[in-house]
Amino acid sequence: MSVLKVVTIGDPILREKAITVKNFNDNLSRLIDNMAETMVEYEGVGLAAPQIGIPKRVVVIDVGDGLIELVNPELVETKGEQFGQEGCLSVPGEYADVRRAQYAKVKAQDRSGKEVVVEGENLMARALLHEIDHLNGILFIDKIEG
Repeated sequence: MSVLKVVTIGDPILREKAITVKNFNDNLSRLIDNMAETMVEYEGVGLAAPQIGIPKRVVVIDVGDGLIELVNPELVETKGEQFGQEGCLSVPGEYADVRRAQYAKVKAQDRSGKEVVVEGENLMARALLHEIDHLNGILFIDKIEG
């Protein structure tokens, strides 16, 4: 596995919509493994492939309950509201309060293409929504109110 360079604000890939993954193979598994290692090295709780310069719909998240790998994630349901601080590995040193759903449910695929469903509240919901935003070219700073 390898630690990859995280791209930062100003890199145009962060504003692009990521492409759907169609090939579930060893290359995808390596990508996911490298993303997980990179997320840990940078002390993040989530990482989307565009943040390492790869425009694919792949996300890894670990809010302390173990690694979650999501390929082609789609938001299925949200409920409630929370308002709290976020940061981002691609926007180093910046933190701001952002309004997000309190609960989020996501349908995705795992590294082998099998469908998975992930649900979360609080920090997990925030991480799911934040990382899926990355796949659509949206940064948390776009959601700052005022």
